[in-house]
Amino acid sequence: MPVAASAIYFLNLRGDVLINRLYRDDVGGNMVDAFRMHIMQSKELGTCPVRQIGGCSFLYMRISNVYIVIVVSSNANVACAFKFVVEAVTLFKSYFGGAFDEDAIRNNFVLIYELLDEIMDFGYPQNLSPEILKLYITQEGVRSSFSSKHVDKPVPNATLQVTGAVGWRREGLVYKKNEVFLDIVESVNLLMSSKGSVLRCDVTGKVLMKCFLTGMPDLKLGLNDKIGLEKESQLKSRPTKSGKTIELDDVTFHQCVNLTRFNSEKTVSFVPPDGEFELMKYRITEGVNLPFRVLPTIKELGRTRMEVNVKVKSVFGAKMFALGVVIKIPVPKQTAKTNFQVTSGRAKYNAAIDCLVWKIRKFPGQTESTLSAEVELISTITEKKSLTRPPIQMEFQVPMFTASGLRVRFLKVWEKSGYNTVEWVRYITKAGSYEIRC
Repeated sequence: MPVAASAIYFLNLRGDVLINRLYRDDVGGNMVDAFRMHIMQSKELGTCPVRQIGGCSFLYMRISNVYIVIVVSSNANVACAFKFVVEAVTLFKSYFGGAFDEDAIRNNFVLIYELLDEIMDFGYPQNLSPEILKLYITQEGVRSSFSSKHVDKPVPNATLQVTGAVGWRREGLVYKKNEVFLDIVESVNLLMSSKGSVLRCDVTGKVLMKCFLTGMPDLKLGLNDKIGLEKESQLKSRPTKSGKTIELDDVTFHQCVNLTRFNSEKTVSFVPPDGEFELMKYRITEGVNLPFRVLPTIKELGRTRMEVNVKVKSVFGAKMFALGVVIKIPVPKQTAKTNFQVTSGRAKYNAAIDCLVWKIRKFPGQTESTLSAEVELISTITEKKSLTRPPIQMEFQVPMFTASGLRVRFLKVWEKSGYNTVEWVRYITKAGSYEIRC
């Protein structure tokens, strides 16, 4: 794994060093002078967060009135370095009562040095979890008078937490009603030609969870993904009829997921964090169920008139409906007047964005709506040029529908006390970059 940091500096807006820590001897202690001279004084701050000066790379980020600068001379992992900065600031805020600025750093420099020694070792990030670090760095930071007065509760069973067994969840949690909320949220990205052929299409999805469970439960989630069902059919004498199978691409799991069990059983097993978190992210590129089909027809009637006809058809189930449907149809800048006829919803001309904006509050499934518009243009003296029309854009949300076809087959909760759990599962599909050429 490439190094994340050789040195880290905390600077104010004038370039004064507030705190610095050298983790490796491959950079000099005066590297901050190069940052001031070549980046701060040249007024190139904000143009690019990564700069190379000489044989060193400078990775910097501004948080409030403080610049955090990481210096490396080797092939560094830039994403890891910026992730370290974000997590470190979150850690400092948890100690300082939610504040992170120049005053907070000056009031807590001893604590910050102690934390920097714990969260980075020889240039490699270590554990940055506030819940775990507060178990053995018990010093409280000096809180600003404007910061939150909330004080975190002590976390029991420090040995279990520090060893990393379940660092994202503390023991001793008790709830009167044990509930699990699971949301599958997908965004559809589409580029379609004017003739209706799909040029580019994919789905990016997230599995979001909110857990209010007593004790230290073990959850197992089963999806209708291809890998999981193939494994299940091998374990059983005859495969179960579980409907359409899908193939997930680029899957990323939360740290709570037991990857060893996933590789062997092909089910998502995990001890969940308390409250809300993102369990996994994924992408689908094949077998996408498009929620809407859009068929545009635009005719130019001479130099001063256009005729626009757009038909939108919902492809999802008849018992479902879409909410907040917005269709933006681009028109020329010299548009002077528009007349509309729509079968549902409302339409108007928005001169600020040069679009006909068609809004439908509720769009039932297996139905279609049409818009017909006459557009009058301002006559120009210049020679008429062929128009390069931007694509039509759509916005929508379809509850209880997934464009990928992903479904939850089961969600099981085990806990040694054997309490009953209420599980809630929801699906929603919304528009990402949903564009149709016209």
